[in-house]
Formats: sequence, structure tokens, C-alpha cells
Amino acid sequence: MWVNSSGRVSKRRHGVRVRRLDRLRRLRKGAGTKKMAVGIKTDMKMKNLKLYVENQIIGEENERLRNKALLLHRENQTLLAQLQKKFSHTQNQF
Repeated sequence: MWVNSSGRVSKRRHGVRVRRLDRLRRLRKGAGTKKMAVGIKTDMKMKNLKLYVENQIIGEENERLRNKALLLHRENQTLLAQLQKKFSHTQNQF
């Protein structure tokens, strides 16, 4: 017996439960056929494919934003140079 966080006594010997392991154990225990294992593999392949496609889209958008940031940086540098040229020119007049 052990006492949990709420102060209640529990007869379980282990207090830690890992949900994924429990789910896998239930699937293995209840499956008994290769059909269920194939279904799990197919689900994992589909999830992997979806994540791969999402990753490709994010990569393309990242490249597009990087190019846009580079153009904005160049424009900013050009405007800053023009501003400095204008101020240095007005200071020379005084």
C-alpha cells in the first residue's frame, strides 16, 4: 500500500502509469491478428507522410520569408544610406 498525493491509500504497487505503453499492451493483447499490426503500421506511415508534407511546406515558407527579409534589409540599408547622405549634405551647408 502507498499514499497518493490526495492522502488516499492505494493498493497498487506501482504508482506510475505510462499511457502509451498501456495502449500498446492492450492492442497487442486484444489484436492477436496480423491485421491490427498492419493497421498500426499503415497509420504510422500516413502520419509520417503528413508530417513530411507539412515539413516541406514549412521549409518552402521559411525560404520565402528569408528572401523577403533579405529584400527588406537591402531596402533598409539603401534608405539609411540616402538619409545619411541627406543629413551630411545639409550639415555641410551650415
